[in-house]
Amino acid sequence: MADFHQGGHVATLHNLRINSEEDLGRELNAFASSRKITLILPSLFSELEGEALPNIIDELNKVDFIHRIVIGLDRATEEQYRYARKFFSRLKADHVVLWNDGPRLQAVDARLKELDLSPSEPGKGRNVWFCLGYTISRADSAVVAVHDCDVVTYSAAMLARLVYPVANPTFPYQMSKGFYPRVADGKLNGRVTRLLVTPMIHALSKVLGPQDFLDFLADFRYPLAGEFAMRTSILPDMRIPSDWGLEIGLLSEAWRNLSPRAVCQVEISDRYDHKHQDLSQEDATTGLSRMSVDICKALYRKLAADGTVFSEEIFRSIKATYYRGALDLIETYFNDARMNGLHVDRHVEEQAVELFANNIIQAGNVFLENPMETPFIPNWSRVHAADPDIIAAMARAVAEDMDEYK
Repeated sequence: MADFHQGGHVATLHNLRINSEEDLGRELNAFASSRKITLILPSLFSELEGEALPNIIDELNKVDFIHRIVIGLDRATEEQYRYARKFFSRLKADHVVLWNDGPRLQAVDARLKELDLSPSEPGKGRNVWFCLGYTISRADSAVVAVHDCDVVTYSAAMLARLVYPVANPTFPYQMSKGFYPRVADGKLNGRVTRLLVTPMIHALSKVLGPQDFLDFLADFRYPLAGEFAMRTSILPDMRIPSDWGLEIGLLSEAWRNLSPRAVCQVEISDRYDHKHQDLSQEDATTGLSRMSVDICKALYRKLAADGTVFSEEIFRSIKATYYRGALDLIETYFNDARMNGLHVDRHVEEQAVELFANNIIQAGNVFLENPMETPFIPNWSRVHAADPDIIAAMARAVAEDMDEYK
């Protein structure tokens, strides 16, 4: 049975294994009769060929509370888009597939480029941003949820628990974020959260002194979880990061736009596994190496925006403090894993910590060279102000694609 610990800044909603999935589903069906729920699935075409998505579709077909599913399809040709339409046709719920590489949405992107409002780089952030814009254009949902398409342990209960806090009209939450243990194949996973983010937050607090934002982040059990849900009223003012700092960037936006009392984290699974990234020690532009640099930059940018002054000396102090704390955590994780019959390779864990420590400095150097760099895509309120027709143009483009490519 789960604990009932509360950290103090963010409400933690646990799964105490008492309320059944059926009870939760009945409540959500009642909420959804007047508060429609949209699910966004950002997907690469390659994920249609993986093992996770067919099961995700089967699980989604078990629920009745979803009003619409918006699928953002990246890296797809016309033939692949047609295939995707057939692939997702098994979905019981109303759904649309955004062909992000198609000529119509590319024309919308060209209009955004002329206004200097286009996402700066491809990736999940850009995909989610376009899906949010489409959801705003439909103006018929009260709640939007997002999760990845590579979750091999997916169940309908995960989605129900994710959306419940923001779908329940008696709850005050504007945003909910999922959390879970990362355990699979007898191993303790989640290296970036365990070995970078957690000790990095502790190191920043020690070197820089108390920071409300760092206390806010420290409350999250799994800050890099890709599963979150929001009430649609806050979507126009939310900025979406385009790099691999997406999850940290979203939490920084929640901190900027919302009261901490309007944000919660919810336990959505006790068994979670998805696609694993390589550590990529030899190539800093891919894998967990790239991810760690982007996460560190996201933290530096947010703290700088709140008045923190960084220097090379401070970054060296952060690295040294992080390194010592991360090594101590390896011992803790090893003991926790062993007591639960799991395996942790301490050599591989230390290799990851060494890489992350070096990337703390690399991210700091990038920040100092270009402190005004911002990976955030402009929010949809700004886009609408610059071109009031752009959101409607996107909705037309998606509808015309859906009509033509059947």
